[in-house]
Amino acid sequence: MSLRSANIERIDGGLFDVLVVGAGINGAVSAAALAGRGASVALIDRGDFGGFTSQESSNLVWGGFKYLENYELPLVFGLCRSRNRLMKAYPDNIKEIGFLAALDHSSPYKPWFAGLGATAYWGIGLFGTERPHLYDAEEVKEQEPVIDTTDVRGAIEYRDAFLVDNDSRFVFSFVRSALEAGAAVANYVELLSAERIGDRWVCHLRDTDSGDEITTAARVLVNAAGPFVDDLNESWDLRTEHRIVFSKGIHLVVPRLTTTRHDRVLAFFDDTQRLFYVIPMGRRSVIGTTDTRVDTPYTEVTDEDRRFLLDQINKRLDLPSPLTPEDVIAERCGVRPLVVTRGAGDQTEADWTSLSRKHEIERDDHRAVVTVLGGKLTDCLNVGEEVAAEVEHLGVPLEKDLGNWYGEPAAQTRSEFYRQARLMRLDALRTKPDTEPLTDRLWRRYGRRAFDLLEVIRADPTMGEDVMGSADYLRAELYTAAQHEMVVTLDDFMRRRSKIDLVVRDEDIEGSEGLIEVARILFGDDADRRLADYRTARASHGPHGPHGPHGPQGPGDAHAHENG
Repeated sequence: MSLRSANIERIDGGLFDVLVVGAGINGAVSAAALAGRGASVALIDRGDFGGFTSQESSNLVWGGFKYLENYELPLVFGLCRSRNRLMKAYPDNIKEIGFLAALDHSSPYKPWFAGLGATAYWGIGLFGTERPHLYDAEEVKEQEPVIDTTDVRGAIEYRDAFLVDNDSRFVFSFVRSALEAGAAVANYVELLSAERIGDRWVCHLRDTDSGDEITTAARVLVNAAGPFVDDLNESWDLRTEHRIVFSKGIHLVVPRLTTTRHDRVLAFFDDTQRLFYVIPMGRRSVIGTTDTRVDTPYTEVTDEDRRFLLDQINKRLDLPSPLTPEDVIAERCGVRPLVVTRGAGDQTEADWTSLSRKHEIERDDHRAVVTVLGGKLTDCLNVGEEVAAEVEHLGVPLEKDLGNWYGEPAAQTRSEFYRQARLMRLDALRTKPDTEPLTDRLWRRYGRRAFDLLEVIRADPTMGEDVMGSADYLRAELYTAAQHEMVVTLDDFMRRRSKIDLVVRDEDIEGSEGLIEVARILFGDDADRRLADYRTARASHGPHGPHGPHGPQGPGDAHAHENG
């Protein structure tokens, strides 16, 4: 029996303290916090873990420097503290990085004023990063030769952090934490209906992969459905004080643009005086994001979006030749769920652009429902702790929070893994230039499970070979994903457990002989069908179609989705 099937069997007919609906960052961190404190928890999502907005973030962990514009000092302070906690808890997954903001004559701030803001930001963040630096135009060119400094007055470099791997992989780390703490978790399980009967919710669910229907029960429901929280609450006749509005953001993945040896984010004000970034992603760069009000969570990158971002970056970089749509390797597109007070009326355009990424958590004592609205990846630990407090208030007893539901393994465990990897000369298996050492990558992605990978590679050296030549993914990792990561569709692996779809061109994926082996390792006898489904979806919509990988959903088909 597969891990997923075993968990669905546990959910079927079970009675849990808490059922968390939605497995984006909000739902995943809530399940991890609750299970880590002794609650019996079930976590479901109609799609994959981190499979909607959680897979469309900027991969940044930041305190919200831009929120200083609106004097949201408490929010910035809280986000900076959260950033510092995450950097400390995930030293291999979350790294400090510089943000070099180039300021030209059309920018809203002069360099000296931006420098004051960056210094204030550093202080508000309790000096948790390296100090900021102010550069003149000549120094900007020395720091980052690719920037066109013709009209640049100067720049400020401040510090925040970024995810070394992709956002969905980070979300999955909380799913795995919940699982290890005893939670029952399952992707591709939708909530068909929920009815409050006596002291519990009786919930009817459907496995969207097999079509099987099951029933479960829980004393408390956590609505962590991201952009769909309002729809889900409406289906339960539940009304909250806040509601969600949507802002669409896109990113374009292109070949690496920056030439410095060290990773650094470039920041610019576009022609509308909104910030956008060039973010490193290994051998690629990610350009974005935009900020467009939309009325639906289902979005796609338009020709206008694409032209706008390419035009903005071409104006600000000194490239050998301008970027064109043919240079785009992959596209990311999602909505930010922004919180507004219900009944406050529509936001004006001015209000719209100033809305922050705060979160609100509401509790309905009569119905025993906790709703998570808004938020961002940086604030995830606070969300987990606040949800646990609200669930405890509803009568679910929790153990003392020892902080063991998040973070990487202890430093001693890491040292032992590196010792063993060094003895077996693991990094010598990799001969490609400009690639990350295998020891670093395996430890960051798998933690304690990386020891198992060493054993497998010792026993069979072919397990240490790359399956897809341009994807940097070992055969041993495929077997680990098949056994432990609940991969249901090929897109789950290519887009979320790994970031192959984000960094490898479509023609290289389709032309890779390794793609067939990937499918066979992951799905066995079902490989041909899963591979055909993957190719059909890509042919219909491209790798990132207008509805993501799962299509439209109704009010009861809730995900938890969260942009980073």
